[in-house]
Amino acid sequence: MKISIIIPVYYNQDNLLPLYNDLKEKFIDKINYDYEIIMINDGSKDDSYKVMCELAKKDSHIKNISLSRNFGSHAACLCGLANSTGDCAVIKAADLQEPTELLLEMIESWKSGNNVVLACREARKESRSQIRFANLYYWLVRKTSLPTMPKNGFDIYLLDRKVIDVINNLDEKNSAITGQILWSGFRTGIVNYTRKAREIGTSKWTLRKKIRLVLDTLFSFSTLPIQILEIIGVLSFTMGIIWAILVLIEKLSGNIPVSGYTTLFIFHLLSFGITMLSMGILGEYLWRTFDASRKRPPYIIEDRDVKGDDKI
Repeated sequence: MKISIIIPVYYNQDNLLPLYNDLKEKFIDKINYDYEIIMINDGSKDDSYKVMCELAKKDSHIKNISLSRNFGSHAACLCGLANSTGDCAVIKAADLQEPTELLLEMIESWKSGNNVVLACREARKESRSQIRFANLYYWLVRKTSLPTMPKNGFDIYLLDRKVIDVINNLDEKNSAITGQILWSGFRTGIVNYTRKAREIGTSKWTLRKKIRLVLDTLFSFSTLPIQILEIIGVLSFTMGIIWAILVLIEKLSGNIPVSGYTTLFIFHLLSFGITMLSMGILGEYLWRTFDASRKRPPYIIEDRDVKGDDKI
């Protein structure tokens, strides 16, 4: 049996050595099967890749890949999965906020017959704003796109080889890998944990990236944006008909000596806003269609550091 541990790395130079030491103490030294650690440098401009290469000298099971720029965590995870050789693969964050002991629990759940194992947060020691945004995002996903999304979400997960093959063959742009996993519908197990506060470095998970994740999830797995347009269109048409009838009655009754400028202004302003909203939503779909038609790869590998006879 062979386990692949995939670690996306983005500005984590100070985390990598403590991360490896933690893995060695709590996972590597306790297992009696083969393993590989695949670290993906997602365009970090610090010394992350240099530290990765130094770690590879200490452990020949470490394989490093450096992407040409920052393609995002989705692309980095895809790159790791595509280059993994294990019977299953675990995605693990590099920020040390998840206990490494989780890996052993997830592997036991996989051995029991689950093709997917999700590490779900029971609680999280983070700021209130982070917790509120996360809770809102996962609530929105459950209600609009993926009802099987755990209440507090997940970032860490284990995938069986058959699931990895499915994910690799999806070839989707501007999507979310967590959504793809839930959408695939494989037998799923859950292990719970408490997410710790980050002790080293600062998070690069910016508001812009959070909003992008929300949009990618909605446009990839939900019909809600189009349904919103349909509802707005029906309501606007209905209100327009009612308004026209009322104005006509008032005009025939002689109660409208002069047409109202304010009413006309408000009506045109609302119409313009609805039109621009509709164009924006349709533009999102058109862009995603155009982006997929160009068939650009989700990531580009610039460098790799592989030891042994294994080829990536």
